[in-house]
Amino acid sequence: MRRVTGIGGIFFHAKDPAALQAWYKRHLGIDVQGWGGTAFTWTDGSGNPMKGTTVWSIGAAGGDCFAPSKSSFMINYRVEDLASLLQALREEGCNVLEKTDDSEYGKFGWVVDPEGNKVELWQPPEGQ
Repeated sequence: MRRVTGIGGIFFHAKDPAALQAWYKRHLGIDVQGWGGTAFTWTDGSGNPMKGTTVWSIGAAGGDCFAPSKSSFMINYRVEDLASLLQALREEGCNVLEKTDDSEYGKFGWVVDPEGNKVELWQPPEGQ
């Protein structure tokens, strides 16, 4: 079974999200949208678009979407078979959170790494 196939997104909290978003837009040229982030379209070695995106987003500090982690960031990894991977991680003794989510955006599950960072695992909808 293939496990992680790519990075689906990088999410982090900031004390002043608007200021940090503006800094990234000005200095690194990231096209930050009104929702607080951007979606980078994947390209091949020649720069031609491919299926898939990687989301990059800054949100306000103080929320609990990264809980139980105390970290200010969370990385979302693309996977092909979320249910099988979560089962394998449980069998390997990993701290897999019981909650999963199935939405129009795909299937989501979470595991906490040995440093206490919450890791999001995402199985995109068919065709993405």
